[in-house]
Amino acid sequence: MYAVKYTGKFGFIKPWTAVRDGETFSQQFLTPSIIEGIEKKLFPEMLEHQGVISKIVRHKLKYSAVDTQQEVTQTRGWKVTKKEMSRDRSILKRGVMLDPVLYLAFNNLEDAETAAKQHICLCRNEDVMLPDSEIQELSEEQFAELEGFELRFGQSDNSFLVGYNRFDNNSPMYGWIEYNGNKLL
Repeated sequence: MYAVKYTGKFGFIKPWTAVRDGETFSQQFLTPSIIEGIEKKLFPEMLEHQGVISKIVRHKLKYSAVDTQQEVTQTRGWKVTKKEMSRDRSILKRGVMLDPVLYLAFNNLEDAETAAKQHICLCRNEDVMLPDSEIQELSEEQFAELEGFELRFGQSDNSFLVGYNRFDNNSPMYGWIEYNGNKLL
């Protein structure tokens, strides 16, 4: 397989739900819909294939630390009184990765070369990660030895619900985490 390494100064990882982030401390893995979104950004021709990841065959994510930050949000609904209209506000705590490194692996060199010429974002457009110019040819075993988290997609004895796929009618997504490296938190 051919791996492209992306790096950035920080990366925002969306929690399962904003309300639960105090419990989940943001996800330390990328869900199938996040990987699918990255694939569709890199390969716009894949936009017509909803709910399918076919070019990115593996990924691995690591970072140096998670910094908890607060964000103010507003509800959708308006509170209407005789004198004014207002919206309720909440404060959410979210984890932001510092110095993220993401490896994306492809089965063919042409796809890796296409990916290596483009930036990606983790969940929000301002969290830009840039590719290294060097593409690494790795075996499955070598890729597994890279440090970081990888959510392996699908169901197994170790799988758990990881979210709902925005590209596939909000169908449940399952996977299990493989991790290699030093403890991050």
